[in-house]
Amino acid sequence: ATMCMAMGPGNDMFDSTRIIGQNIYFKARELYEQASQEVTGPLSSAHQWVNMSDVSVELNATHTVKTCKPALGHSFAAGTIDGVGAFNFTQGSVEGDPFWDEIRDQLLGEPSNETKACHKPKPILFSTGEMTRPHPWHPDIVDIQIAAIGSLAIVAVPGEFTTMSGRRLREAVKREFDSHGTPKMDVVIAGLCNVYTHYITTYEEYQVQRYEAASTIYGPHTLSAYIQLYRGLARAIATNTVQDLPRGPEPPIFNIGNMTLVPPLLADHVPANKTFGDVLQDVRQQYRAADVAEVTFIGANPRNSAENVTEHNFLTVERYASTSDSWHVVQNDASWDTRFFWTKGLRGQSNVTIEWHIPHGTELGVYRIRYFGHYKKKLSNNRAAFIPFEGSSSAFEITTL
Repeated sequence: ATMCMAMGPGNDMFDSTRIIGQNIYFKARELYEQASQEVTGPLSSAHQWVNMSDVSVELNATHTVKTCKPALGHSFAAGTIDGVGAFNFTQGSVEGDPFWDEIRDQLLGEPSNETKACHKPKPILFSTGEMTRPHPWHPDIVDIQIAAIGSLAIVAVPGEFTTMSGRRLREAVKREFDSHGTPKMDVVIAGLCNVYTHYITTYEEYQVQRYEAASTIYGPHTLSAYIQLYRGLARAIATNTVQDLPRGPEPPIFNIGNMTLVPPLLADHVPANKTFGDVLQDVRQQYRAADVAEVTFIGANPRNSAENVTEHNFLTVERYASTSDSWHVVQNDASWDTRFFWTKGLRGQSNVTIEWHIPHGTELGVYRIRYFGHYKKKLSNNRAAFIPFEGSSSAFEITTL
């Protein structure tokens, strides 16, 4: 499976992300600069809560179908070409595996016959709609919403629609506006809004049961249900009857308190005769553009900082100004050219490696890399303190040589 792992157009994930991000930005800027139509007109919005596990869908005058309680299929565990799963799960599975089904039944319970029949041809791996401890594993009540600004209609959908699903929804909403006196609406699908419900495939895609279909949690008629529901929202906006829409069943509010699956933070330690922030492997004395400056420090768990400090930079790249005899920050942990790697060791010890991928056009001069963290120290009476520390590389020079 790893031979089929998609890495994108670059040399690695970082490079691919940069290329894809730049391409999106360049196209967005091009469209923005070439735009000739100003969006004007009234602002309106329609929103409902819907029990997506129990929607009746009229396919035609003689056939009505229903959505299902949430469930994930075996191909969900197979992952996709850009994120493969483990074990022997494969995409396109329309039959279960007795081994994994037995493990599921023993640990989580067997799916009901009703849910199995509703989701066919999906073989159910996790019947999440029937798993309620400590809380429901998937939502029944979800948001549907359309916001309209003049001739622009933004369809806020609670999941990831496949390309064809999005086209069908967009065309259905557009036709609904057209047929109720609001022609020439530009309909845009905005995914992952309000609540997340995995994927939404077409009925035909669902039959094949690849990853996205196995992750269509409300069954084979999920898309048809959404099309029916969003047509209702579009109709209400077009006819100015949003106020008559029923709110729908509001979702339950769960008091999860301090429940978490994240392990507790342990105390941090350093090797003998060392302290937090000490340099283990220093930078070179000189670099050029396109080189990678790298330094490794004795570190601590970065969660110490992330969970106890409102605003925190884990690193800075600083340039020396001889005129003022001072250092000035030129990059930090939010900069594209920096990398922060935390390596967990034994007995509470860990290292942090910081990389600076020096971009072309970087001003020549003297630089340094600094690291900022917090270590956890146990106190008496089961209390703990999070103590800040920092470290710095030696100064290095960026030259043209």
